[in-house]
Amino acid sequence: MKKITLAIALLIAPAVAQAWPWSKDMSEQISIKPQESVDPDHPGMEPYPEHSIPVPGTTSFVQDMDGADKQKNPVPATQKSVEFGGRLFGIYCTPCHGYAGKGDGLVGQKLVLQPYNLTADHAKGVSDGYIWGMMTFGGAVMPSYANDLSPTERWNVVNYVRKVLQQGGTVQANVNGR
Repeated sequence: MKKITLAIALLIAPAVAQAWPWSKDMSEQISIKPQESVDPDHPGMEPYPEHSIPVPGTTSFVQDMDGADKQKNPVPATQKSVEFGGRLFGIYCTPCHGYAGKGDGLVGQKLVLQPYNLTADHAKGVSDGYIWGMMTFGGAVMPSYANDLSPTERWNVVNYVRKVLQQGGTVQANVNGR
């Protein structure tokens, strides 16, 4: 009987102490929520600075692949853009797509579904927005890079894919990041 009483007491003790694992201590702590001001006299987000304007080509509000496919590339394919896109391609894309973009990277060789061959004729026929959208939303085995690359960085990668991998162009800088 003493063991049962002790067991019941041990089960009830956390409830009395309000220490159940599902208590709301973490969600009800003193903290600043997103878009909340620390100044109680001025609650909410700070307004944009006076005379500020959005910078074109840096933000995208597409919600799916259909919307991405219809987008036009806002970043001109300058030498600087292609070089920067090449460096990013070397970091994020070569493990699966390989340095030549043929889908033969070291990681890609181990996948059940082979990564997309970016140099094939059918890849040349897709829109810039489609390539950008695949980096944004991911695919069957391709992860999304929306959290890793900004919209503008993704457009730079598109410029690299188009100018170097698909058209056989070159870049002056070493795109392998070495």
